[in-house]
Amino acid sequence: MPHISFEFVLALAYAIFLAVLAFLLELAARHAHRRSLTVTTIGFTYHPERDIWRCPEDQHLFPIFADATKGTVVYRAPAETCNACRSKSACTDSDGGRAIERKSPGSLQYGMQHFHRGVSLTLLFLASLVLAVEICRASGFYPRALLIGILLFFGTLVIRYSAELLRGRQAV
Repeated sequence: MPHISFEFVLALAYAIFLAVLAFLLELAARHAHRRSLTVTTIGFTYHPERDIWRCPEDQHLFPIFADATKGTVVYRAPAETCNACRSKSACTDSDGGRAIERKSPGSLQYGMQHFHRGVSLTLLFLASLVLAVEICRASGFYPRALLIGILLFFGTLVIRYSAELLRGRQAV
């Protein structure tokens, strides 16, 4: 059995720690993104084929304003419909009707998602770099095989995350 150095164990543990940190950051970013998308539209349903929102009382919110530079579209229900609604007090305090703002993939919300993805990719790249250096330093078949296997796994994650990031940027 080849001798496993303490440096080998530390390098491996550090690389795995960076990868776990990247994974946890991805989970947190996805959760925050999903939550930010749904918090203002709870109970409302978007119908992309008609480009309208439907409220829980079966009324429609229509697009009234689009800002291409900010990547947003504002939808509003007719004021007379909302003002006569029995659920108005739980839905909106506006006398102009309930409004929903939908953001495009180029908005700040998606920019933050891209930022988190970039940080995750950086952490995975650093973890891969640590493993690559340790592959050169390690002696013996089994330690190198272990490092190469983990490096290939990290490489797969880097490729997947990079492809998702590039796909998201092309949608902008």
